[in-house]
This record gives sequence, structure tokens and C-alpha cells, in this order.
Amino acid sequence: MQTTRRRLLVLGLDSVPPEFLFDRFLPRMPRLKSVLDRSRYGTLLSTDPPITVPAWAAMFTGMDPGTLGLYGFRHRRPGTYFEMYAPTPQMIPFPPLWSILSRLGRRVAVIGMPPGYPPPTVNGVYISDFLTPEGAKDFVTPASLAPEIEAASGGYNFDVTFRAEDRPRVERELFDMTRKRWAVARYLWQKEPWDLFAIHEIGTDRLHHAFWKFFDPTHPHFVPGSEYADIADRYYALLDQEIGTLLDLVPEDVTILIVSDHGSMAMHGCFCINQWLEREGYLHLKTHPSGPGTPLENLEVDWDRTVAWGAGGYYARIFFNVWGREPHGLLPASEVPSIVQTMTRALEGVRRPDGASLGVRVLDPARVYRSVRGDPPDLMLYFGELHWRSAGTLGHPGLFLTENDTGPDDAVHSLDGVFVFADHPNRRPVHLPPQQIIDVAPTLLKHLGIALPPTMQGQPIAGWLG
Repeated sequence: MQTTRRRLLVLGLDSVPPEFLFDRFLPRMPRLKSVLDRSRYGTLLSTDPPITVPAWAAMFTGMDPGTLGLYGFRHRRPGTYFEMYAPTPQMIPFPPLWSILSRLGRRVAVIGMPPGYPPPTVNGVYISDFLTPEGAKDFVTPASLAPEIEAASGGYNFDVTFRAEDRPRVERELFDMTRKRWAVARYLWQKEPWDLFAIHEIGTDRLHHAFWKFFDPTHPHFVPGSEYADIADRYYALLDQEIGTLLDLVPEDVTILIVSDHGSMAMHGCFCINQWLEREGYLHLKTHPSGPGTPLENLEVDWDRTVAWGAGGYYARIFFNVWGREPHGLLPASEVPSIVQTMTRALEGVRRPDGASLGVRVLDPARVYRSVRGDPPDLMLYFGELHWRSAGTLGHPGLFLTENDTGPDDAVHSLDGVFVFADHPNRRPVHLPPQQIIDVAPTLLKHLGIALPPTMQGQPIAGWLG
């Protein structure tokens, strides 16, 4: 029988793959290794799609992205063709872990867990995430804490502009942002004995995107002899030092969870989805791009002849111009299934520049998720097991790009994240089989002795408990 209330510390490291945390950079991380050496750990399988916003939300609600209505960083507003909006925590229809604890009177402190802007009201503190607009003043609840956060950090940074050629600036801002975030974490940790303390670090993701080709010899565009060859070693060492100084303040009886929302891997290039749709006769333009990299929304589309269009990102979103749904819809809803079949067969025949099959996975949100809420794309396409991004711009000389069309980017997302669960100082380490991301929240609730909401889809992970 539980006689004392358990406390939980969550260290969320965005985009960290198992091979980095458990192998390549572990020698640079002695403090995290000390936690790993007394934990149950392994691969945490991400969501479809493996993108930050839906993945973290699924992790802490125990619900799949479709049920949450989260499909990425941006969603198309109904009744428009190109108007997008960013999801907010207030849009999530099921309570995350910190909300459940807050309703039970437990004290929580959350730093930057996505989606986190505007910051929700909790029984404690919530600092908003990397999607916080520049210059926003409403970045923390309660709002009265803002001066303390600024003072503790010396000027808090939510993110860095990482898709940029000025890599000295990216490096400088990346390391500075991480130092400030963990300074705030240490400050808040000491304010009171929190029941739940959770911090999200976006810096690992930004490191991978901005510098992967400089530190990984297997990257298709590896740059040998770069001044950034050791930047990942230095960053992971810094992260370990920052986390270590927080762990110095953490009592032995606090359960520690180290977790990532998805992994990362080398980007091979981009597939130009809208150029392909135009070539195949699904998309028709009245005006044509004057040069490469022209956004579709900057062109005049012939909607009276267009059946489908796409959007770029880590995966391709396909939207059908459905009669009665879109402003100039022409495709009857009854004909969509046959169009999907025809399009799928054509995509299966796409070849990369080297002649090999691109390998396209076509996902229908209605089939992937238990339910579909919000504003999903009609189809989700993965290219080359996600090694190839989707480029939504037009005017390129071919269907494939070696670089990202929206700025320099070396990495894409993978499905394999990590978990490290340490609930006792004297346990022996156990490497567990891969686990599902939506099972994290129910596992933590059970560990904390809290009943699971009856609607929760995930189930407790037996290997973490007991």
C-alpha cells in the first residue's frame, strides 16, 4: 500500500533517437548515464505523424493524434484553401497529465511542453513552448511569475531560428537558449516540492536540423573537416551538465522519466509534391512560377479543374477539392476513394534520381486513428520511410531536391524515440522492448496512484511498474 505521495520529474528531450542517447553520445553524458544505470529503458514508438506537437500531446494524454485533432504544427482552416492555424493547448479535448493532477489538487510545474501557447492554467506553473510568438508577454501562468522567469534566465529564449546559413549565430543561440532553460528549471524546482515537474528541451531537435551533416559521416551530404564536427558532442555534454545540476537538487525518492517524442535521422532530400500533382493532372495553375521555390499560395490556381493539392513538411498533406466542402469544390465525395486508389498506384511508381523506388506510404487518417477530430488532411504521405521531406513549393527543375525548400535543414523525424524510467535508486538496468507513446500517460497515472480516465486509449506499461 502506498503510504507516501510519489513525485515525478520528466525530462523531455525533443527528437532524440535511441542510438544517440544509448550509444553515440552516452560517453558525453555521465549524469544521464547514472540515471540509465538504474532504469528501465528502451525505444518509444512515436505517433503517426512523428511530429512534435501531436507526439507530446499523445504522450501526456494517452490519446492518438486523430482523437486529439492534432496532425502537425499547422492545420488548414475549414472553408479555405491555404489559411493555416497553429494548434493551442486549449484546443485539446482530453486533459493531459498536468491537468489531471491539477484537478486533484496536486502541484505541477511545466516548462515548454508542446502545444503550450498560450500557456494553460494549472495548479502551479506553466511556461509556454517554442511556438510562443516573438515578444509575447503572456508566456507563463500565473502571469505574475514573468519577471522571476526573466530574472532567473537573464532573458528567456523559447527557440532559435535554426533554418539559416548563419550557423555561428545558430550555435551561439542554441547553447545560450539551453543554458537559460535549465537555469529556470533549477530556479522553479527549488520553489516548492512539486508533485510533477516537467521540462521540454527543443535544443536537441534544433541541433539535429541545423548541424547533422557536419557530425555524421553517413549523412548523404556530409561535410568532412568542418568546424562543427564536434558540435553534437559539445551540445550533448552541455545538456548533461545542465541536467546534472538540476539532478543535484532532486531527492532519491523522486521518480525520473527521460523521454523523447520521436527520433531524428539524416535528411536525404525533398520530393516536390505539388509539382508531381501538377504533372499527373491533379493540380492545374492559371499562373506559373517565375523561379524555384514559389509557394503554391502565391500562384493562381485553376480550382475549376483542380482535384487535389498538397502541402510540404516532414510528410506530405494531400487535400481534395471536394464539392460542397471547398469554396470551388468539384470532386464529389463519393469519387474520393477511386481517386485515392489511382493516386496511390501512381505514387508507388515514383523513382528517385538514382532509379530506386522512392517508397511512398499512403495513410488515411480515418483508418489510422480511432477517431478523427479537428481538421485533418485527406491523406498523409511518407516518402522513403520519412528520409525525404515533402516540398510544397513549385518552379523547381525536377521532382527532387537535395536541400530543403524552406531553408537549410539536415535532419528529418523518425518514429523511434526513447524512454528512461527510474523509480528507485538501487534498481538494476533493464532494456525493455519498444513501447507505444500513448501508453506513457496511463503508466505515469498508475505509478502515481491515480485512476485512469475511462476514455483514455493507452494502457499502463507493465515493464515500467512494480
